[in-house]
Amino acid sequence: MEVIRKALEKFKDGASIETIKKATGLDLEPRTLLRRLEKLVHQGVVTTSGRTRAMLYRLAKVPAQPTEEKDKAANGAEANIIPLSEEGREILAAVSRPTAVRHPVGYNIDFLHGYRPNVDSYLSPEDKRKLAELGKTAKLNQPAGTYAKEILQRLLIDLSWNSSRLEGNTYSLLDTQQLISQGKVADNKTAMEAQMILNHKDAIEFIVQSAEEIGFNRYTITNLHALLSNNLLADPGASGRLRTFGVGIGSSVYTPLGMPQQIEEMFEIMLDKAREIADPFEQAFFIMVQLPYLQPFDDVNKRVSRLAANIPLNRLNLAPLAFVDVPEDMYVKGMLGVYELNRIELFKDVFIWGYERSALRYAALRQSLGEPDPFRLKYRDEIRALITEIVSSAMTPDEAAIIINAKSLKLPMAAQRKFVETVDTELLSLHDGNFARYYIRPAEFKRWKEAWGRK
Repeated sequence: MEVIRKALEKFKDGASIETIKKATGLDLEPRTLLRRLEKLVHQGVVTTSGRTRAMLYRLAKVPAQPTEEKDKAANGAEANIIPLSEEGREILAAVSRPTAVRHPVGYNIDFLHGYRPNVDSYLSPEDKRKLAELGKTAKLNQPAGTYAKEILQRLLIDLSWNSSRLEGNTYSLLDTQQLISQGKVADNKTAMEAQMILNHKDAIEFIVQSAEEIGFNRYTITNLHALLSNNLLADPGASGRLRTFGVGIGSSVYTPLGMPQQIEEMFEIMLDKAREIADPFEQAFFIMVQLPYLQPFDDVNKRVSRLAANIPLNRLNLAPLAFVDVPEDMYVKGMLGVYELNRIELFKDVFIWGYERSALRYAALRQSLGEPDPFRLKYRDEIRALITEIVSSAMTPDEAAIIINAKSLKLPMAAQRKFVETVDTELLSLHDGNFARYYIRPAEFKRWKEAWGRK
């Protein structure tokens, strides 16, 4: 279908089915080609004109930035920060339409069956080279999991917070740090939110500590689900067990498989194909695409896919994927493209951008790998003054959270959430070797560490 779409780019005025067959070079029966074209029409990717033998097919016209203003209003500073490919924008336009006008679809077995490991690839050679360069660490030749173990405390906070945030969890970064490090539950938050974060902590530790033993197999994925879904499902026995009934997807016209036998079969095929993939980044992205698409578990499928994506990265001591700065809306829209169109380009744009942000977070020499964060540059004085005030006054985490939120409210609404996250990140990154940049004296830093409960 992607070959057909590419071929149609050459025919702005439309093409007949015979012309399309010739242009694609695909060895398909006319009836099979017709079914593919009809599916593209249903997806809104292709339009038709004329009738029967005179029917012409052409790509649907998509505005250059169809949802830009709406996204800016809805997501503020997080909107449109990811550079999208032309295909990504096309998918974004299609899945941003009201559900009432999107064509209902079911699970497409060919989407998984048609993928040939190490022959087909969601990521281009250029994509893989870029990701490999970003992911380099000083521990590439060390035993599996060495790098993740060295940064484990920070990884536990970052990945737990970001993955939970993508599920709508309202814990702040500082709340998450307090919960993971000291077991302190945040006020005015639900027990479910705390449970979600603590489950992430357990699941990340499982991946890191068992790096030599785990992989894309039933034991790993079902136990990962059991850890992530602990105390969150209506049926406790559903943790780590494949789904036995049909489910729906919120805000989507996609309906996953409902027959337990088919779910079981496709689950095993998915794992078999994942194991065969040689490139770690292709492995990571493949499981992020195919596992949520299959929805093998009652719930918590996307969380399992996000943590499972780190298995090949951890095994080779590459920088982890912590979903730093990934906007929830763009992540969801990328998944909708997979669910409803079997198109991965928008989700791939999000994946590559998200990995770059994560790799920069964990790089030993961040400035050598990328440009300074424009947001931090813009609010440099406000961030510095606030951190200096918090540390010099030896504020506790609770006191700091109050003043950070209060200061953020003085900024434009679109910048408030990002400001809180940035200050939280800076506070968590403070140590004996870098606090002087905030004009803090050693005695002040020592008092603050004691108030903060840090060693």
